[in-house]
Amino acid sequence: MTTPNVSARRRFAAIAAVGAAAALVLSGCSASGQAETPGGEFTGEYTGPEVELSYWNGFTGGDGPFMQQMVDEFMAEHDNIKIVSNTSQWSDFYQRLPAAVTAGEGPDVGVMHLDQLATNAARGVILPLDDLAESLELTADDFTEEVWDAGVYKEQRYGIPLDVHSLAMYYNTEHFAAAGISEPPTDDASFQEALTKLQAAGYQTPFWMPARWPSHLMNLSLQWQFGGEPYGEDGTEAQFDSEAGVNAIEWQTSIIENGFSPEDVAVDSQYVAFKNGETSITWDGIWQINDLNASGLPYAAAPVPTIGEKEAVWANSHHFFLPKTSGDENKVNAAKVFIAWMSEHSGEWAGAGMIPARESVRSSGVLDGTAQAPIAELIDTMRFLPSVPGIGTVQAETLEVAVGDAVLGESEPKEAMSTATKRANQLMEDNAASFGN
Repeated sequence: MTTPNVSARRRFAAIAAVGAAAALVLSGCSASGQAETPGGEFTGEYTGPEVELSYWNGFTGGDGPFMQQMVDEFMAEHDNIKIVSNTSQWSDFYQRLPAAVTAGEGPDVGVMHLDQLATNAARGVILPLDDLAESLELTADDFTEEVWDAGVYKEQRYGIPLDVHSLAMYYNTEHFAAAGISEPPTDDASFQEALTKLQAAGYQTPFWMPARWPSHLMNLSLQWQFGGEPYGEDGTEAQFDSEAGVNAIEWQTSIIENGFSPEDVAVDSQYVAFKNGETSITWDGIWQINDLNASGLPYAAAPVPTIGEKEAVWANSHHFFLPKTSGDENKVNAAKVFIAWMSEHSGEWAGAGMIPARESVRSSGVLDGTAQAPIAELIDTMRFLPSVPGIGTVQAETLEVAVGDAVLGESEPKEAMSTATKRANQLMEDNAASFGN
């Protein structure tokens, strides 16, 4: 179980990780250009001598035990491969990885977020995995187009998708019953109606709008819903100040203006308030499912309502990667077997509250009866940040700041988005020069 304070730290860490990783790579070199992963032809088995693999990941919360269980099962089936998990906060993970790989002290295999792949590929920290994907017969047909394509940088694949995790809407079922709401809201009209009914039932501030995390993820979702592209179709420039971007932030600030939320909601406060039964609805990641299950709160999960004209919601994904190593073929081959096994058994990862990335796994019934099942039904509407090096620092230093300033009333929504757009485009221009794009 992840306590509220730990949850806050984890999410602060995730935010810091994005900026920290980007800052590290800005001074880095270009990608290695290596087209084929070392280790020779992948046969699906490892028959070499006993090896010990260092496996780096950031699963420090309630998802950690599920990952370790999968690791233990793998080792039980492969007595010549020992996996030593090195688990740290994601912020520490992304700070340590580039320097450790450069020094020859990095992992033999690891997992990172999809939005970090391009940055680490551009730095030459991780290796292309096209040959492994081909050997595993993994194709776009078994994944959504969004998550499959987002793992590609400069026409090479750098990650093997494990899961998809998105924002969801959580609602207190007792509050809904008291307010006479029989179904979760699905659009702006039904959402506003639900909030009004909840207030009438005595829940004065039923939906808290945070100034920071995960407010910028809400904003991205809303921008897509209003028909916008936060970073343009090719991901080369920011467009936060588009009509869709302004509509998104104005909707968020209207929640406060209409009295549905307090004016100054700190990081994690909206989640803690919901978990304690103080609020009726919250939008947060599906990684909170196990924590809510353990809390005993009467709740249900549903997709984020379509406030705009298009169904869309922010999402991310954990991808397996291979670091640039000294070239121990036995370790590389064993790591490939590990990645293949984890991909094939990703249905077990649903126990961590995640959605398996492979459609063939999802359709096997592993999500039946889970809280994330209704969210998984709309997996085709999940959207990801573009595969652009340094995109994390752009997010952290521009959009997150703009959303916070507008929600707190420190800037007018349109002005905040305009300022952020100018700053983001300058950063992206600098990044393009630094990474040689």
